[in-house]
Amino acid sequence: MLVILAFIIIFHIICAALLFISTINNAWWVGEDFSADIWRVCINNTNCTEINDLSGSDGFTDYSIMQAVQATMILSTILCSLSFLIFLLQLFRLKQGERFILTAIIQLMSCLCAMIGASIYTDRRQDLHQQNYKVYYLMQEGSYGYSFILAWVSFSFTFISGLMYMILRKRK
Repeated sequence: MLVILAFIIIFHIICAALLFISTINNAWWVGEDFSADIWRVCINNTNCTEINDLSGSDGFTDYSIMQAVQATMILSTILCSLSFLIFLLQLFRLKQGERFILTAIIQLMSCLCAMIGASIYTDRRQDLHQQNYKVYYLMQEGSYGYSFILAWVSFSFTFISGLMYMILRKRK
């Protein structure tokens, strides 16, 4: 039983780490001389511009789409961290035989937020790059980066984790 508990804790920490990395790192859209994420655009990895600095009259259009991705990824990270703390609390407070339902619900909400954020970016990336040609003029020939992939991996991991918490019962 202790081995299963250790596995669940390590798996949850991995989920949280993946969410933190995918939200913070600058590699959602990458190419040879550039990288872009939900926060900034970098050319030659030295010339970085924050996206919110560009959201003026002549700058970044449809900034609200990027804000939606930012918000859902941050919320997913917060919910994943919160569900870990609630799991630890429930580990000591639940009676024998009860399920970790609250932890599971919060973890599945984290999963949902990660899915929404990654889905919005997947769907709207091309439109954002075309409408903001001044910002993304060098970035048309890129590909999805590892942060984007980690966002989708963290979605599947948090989903699996949420299902594990649904099934898990407290034992001695």
